[in-house]
Amino acid sequence: MIAALVMAAIGWLGVALVVTTTLPTVGPRWLFFLLWTPAVTGTSLPFLWLLHRRFSRQPVPPPIMLREGLWVGLFASLCVWLQINRSLSLPLALLIGAGLLAFEWFLRLRERSTWRPGQ
Repeated sequence: MIAALVMAAIGWLGVALVVTTTLPTVGPRWLFFLLWTPAVTGTSLPFLWLLHRRFSRQPVPPPIMLREGLWVGLFASLCVWLQINRSLSLPLALLIGAGLLAFEWFLRLRERSTWRPGQ
């Protein structure tokens, strides 16, 4: 949780500085996306931890929770990027979210099916 707090703090501070002190040219726009992703990732990690703690039957390892938080950050960045030129719509956002959820489900299915000696 300390790493999530640090990521969120650095990300949100950076996003605030980029938005308030720069013009929206190419460089600051990419810097915005670079800082937006860890800001949303760090913010989503405590919520993901609570969801896993409440609904999972077995404990989830921290790398899997970090990967899921990065999916949330990627989804948020992709939605903001599509919204810049007004291409984002609700069906498109739902489709992208469903695709990312399906990809994570397939990754978790693959991890469960690997053979581990001694089990």
